This record gives sequence, structure tokens and C-alpha cells, in this order.
Amino acid sequence: MRRPVALRLQAALGTLALAAAAGVVLTMPEAAAAAGGATGYATQNGGTTGGAGGQTVRATTGTAIHQALCGRASSSTPIVIEVEGTINHGNTSKVSGGSCSTAADKIELKQVSNITIVGVGSGAVFDQLGIHIRESSNIVIQNVTVRNVKKSGSPTSNGGDAIGMESDVRNVWVDHSTLEASGGESEGYDGLFDMKDNTQYVTLSYSVLRNSGRGGLIGSSESDRSNGYVTFHHNLYQNIDSRTPLLRGGIAHMYNNHYKNLNESGINSRAGAKAKVDNNYFEDSKDVLGTFYTDQAGTWQVSGNIFDNVTWSEPGEDSNPAGPNPQSNTTVSVPYSYTLDAASCVPSVVSATAGANKGLKVSDGSCTPQSPDPTDPTDPDPTDPTDPDPTDPPSGTNLSIGAGADGSSKASGTSYGNVRDGDLSTYWSPAGTTGSISVKWSSVTTVSKVNIREAAGSAGTIGSYRVLNRDTGAVLASGSGAGVIGFSPVSLEKITFEITGASGTPKIAEFETYAG
Repeated sequence: MRRPVALRLQAALGTLALAAAAGVVLTMPEAAAAAGGATGYATQNGGTTGGAGGQTVRATTGTAIHQALCGRASSSTPIVIEVEGTINHGNTSKVSGGSCSTAADKIELKQVSNITIVGVGSGAVFDQLGIHIRESSNIVIQNVTVRNVKKSGSPTSNGGDAIGMESDVRNVWVDHSTLEASGGESEGYDGLFDMKDNTQYVTLSYSVLRNSGRGGLIGSSESDRSNGYVTFHHNLYQNIDSRTPLLRGGIAHMYNNHYKNLNESGINSRAGAKAKVDNNYFEDSKDVLGTFYTDQAGTWQVSGNIFDNVTWSEPGEDSNPAGPNPQSNTTVSVPYSYTLDAASCVPSVVSATAGANKGLKVSDGSCTPQSPDPTDPTDPDPTDPTDPDPTDPPSGTNLSIGAGADGSSKASGTSYGNVRDGDLSTYWSPAGTTGSISVKWSSVTTVSKVNIREAAGSAGTIGSYRVLNRDTGAVLASGSGAGVIGFSPVSLEKITFEITGASGTPKIAEFETYAG
């Protein structure tokens, strides 16, 4: 159960009025970074905790995010900003204040510290709008999607970087996020994850980077060697031309990543850089490791990697591929502990865990994805059932009988009310293959288990799903298929079963709800 936290309003009525106008919602749950905490180099230099222990607010616009930053007592006052919905140029404006320095064309984290930005509810999408971190420290970004950020064309944002860090940045953890573009530099895009001008102690974990000309860089030029101490683990790089990453000076540790369809080059260690490359899976790619496009060489230490259908170019004046039989040419020691999954299972583990809206699942180090502990109050997306055996047949009263019902859409001849009438011969179907159905009450009702019963002849149609507390947007459970779903007891007025994937048109005969 989440612990309540006192709301400490720093500017009383003035701040409340500004917050309301900007779309900020003050919330009671304490929701800090992630289940398990930071990993890799982000654990060093004092660690990375983001806004843990601070006030929690809910934001549905970019302006609201900026207002939350500007409404703090100081630029270092801890804050957790829960984001839901689509953040874009139309709803992101500059906000002024003594604890912030924001801009209208990007999410600006400038000269600030102790901040968590976490996607909640139905998800957070930063559409054509980048996140810019500058002269800042102790930042956590989690469970968000950043897509199609451009440096040329229209609209432009953040120099074309999905997430960009520069100028004395320390301790950033980006986790369970999806960073994507729709082309390369000629289409107006730049890097997905860039670090430059003295950026250090960064971890990128359980994230997806795809469909871009450039994955990211560490160092803006051969002379910008003030960056480093970066960890990349359990990420998927897919359909990237190059820079996964480009490393100019410094040290980076890459382990248990899945690199797929790297079209020109991959990990590019240059200008004296050191790359520690452990138990990764490289697939259907070219020149996945080496020094490329420069005569200023970098080095690498390799162990346990799998190279599956990888091609290698011939060495040249400005090209030094590590393959076709990569060997270590340096040694790298890292100051933190970590557990390696076997490289052979990396594709399956990363597929099950990496990216936004995956329930914050992580690997246990033995090739088995694990959900975070839903009793942990720092978990913003508890999806793991706590019932010892949630498949047990429900007992007690079906609370849906006599309740209300609504949904996102309904197919012709079906009705929302059919899911709470106790009749297995009637059903609801969405207008397409996905959609949501809700049961609602006129007063707060406690629920800890639901039973989704499919109509005759439609068994097995439902693919992936989420169960949502529609009052707050919190995800109570996620998985696949119909049947009994258990979760921590929650008091609410409306609960939603959201079908996010299906093999045909689902037919839900009953959406049963139970207190225990």
C-alpha cells in the first residue's frame, strides 16, 4: 500500500492558482524513482535518487511540468512529477520562477537538481519535444516515450535530441523509456541520447532506442573528452545507422544490450575512450564495435558477447573494426556490482523488459524477467499481482452485479452493460481489436481481484491487457489472456480492463470484480 506524504505548498494561494492554470495536479502518493533504485554508474558520485522524498505532482502538459519545477521552494527542492498524456509544442510554454529556467520549445531541466519525471497511468509521450538537461544533477527519467524530435524542419526542439545532456551534468538515470525517430539527419533528426561538455555518472537501462540515424554520443568532438562514466544495460538498439553510442574519451560500460539492425556502425570507441562490452547480443548488423570515421583510436574490453550475422569492413586509415574476431585491447574496472544475464537470452529478456509501459520489469540476472514489488511505495506502476495464487477461483460476491459500466467503444449489437449482468450468453466487444471496458460504482468500493470471462467461441482472443484504477490512472496489473487477475487491494469508484493486443475481436461476457 502506498504511504501518504504531506504536501508542502511553498507559495500558498499564488502557487496553487498558477498550478491549476497550468494543469498541475497535486497528489498524495509518494512515487519516487523506480523499483530497486538506480544501477550502474548512476549509483556513484553520491548516487541518483531523483525527487525521492519530495512532493509529488501530476502533470498532463509540458507547461504543467515547467510549473511544477518553478513552484518549488528552491532549485534543489526534491520533486516527483508524474506525467500522463501527450506533451507537445502546443501545451508546452515557458514558465518563470526563482527555482527554474525553462523554455517553450523543450522540457528544460536547467540549473536544477533532485527531480524525477515518471510516466504513469495510460502513459507519457513527449511528441516532437525533447528533454534538455543542462547544468543539473540527480535527475531520474522513467517510463516515458520521446519521439520524432527534430533539429530542422518543423517543429524543432532540443537540437534534434530526444534526451540531451550538456554543461556540467551529474548523476542522471534514464530507465524503461522509449526513444525513437523516423529517420536520420537528412530527415531532420539528430541523436536519441546525447551527452557532452562535462556530463558524467549516467545510466541508461531497460530502454528502447530505434529508427534513427544516430543512437547517441558521449562527447561532441574529439576534443570534448570531459564526459564519461556511463552505463548502458538491457537496452534494445534497433534500426540505427550508427552511434550506439559514439564514445569520445571517457569510460562506458555496455552489458546485456540487444543490438539489432545497426546499418553502418555500432559502438564507436574513439579519442582514447574505453568501452567495456559484456554479454551483449549483436544481430543482423555491420561493424558493431571498433573505431570508425577517425584516426584517433579508442579501446575496448570484450567478454561473452554473441555476434549473430554480423559483417565487418576491412580496416583502413579512418576505420578500425574490432571484428571479425573481437579481442580486448584494454582493461576496464567498474566500481559497482552487477549481475550478467547470459548473452544467449538477452533478446528474450530485453524484449520482455525494455521500453516504456512494460510494467518496469527487470531481469533477475538468470534470464528471468521480474516485476517490481507492488507493495513498494516508490513503484509508480505496480503490475505484479500480490495474491499468492491469483488464478484461484474468486470467492465472495461479484461486485459488478448491479454496478454501472462504460467503455472506449462498442461493436454493433454489443453493450457495456453485458459485462456485469451475470449472463454468459451476452457480451461486449470493442469496435476494433483493442479497447477498454469499465465497471463503476456510485461510492468507493474495495477490489483486489477481477475475473475476465470470454464469451463462448472466443477463448484465447485477448492478448495483452492492463487493469487500471480509473480514479487515479494507476496500473494495477498487466499481462495477457483472460481469467482471474489479482493485485493489492485498492479502493476506487471505477476500474478498467484495457485490451492492448488481441488476435481477433475480443468478446467479454463478464467483467467480475471481488473484494478478496
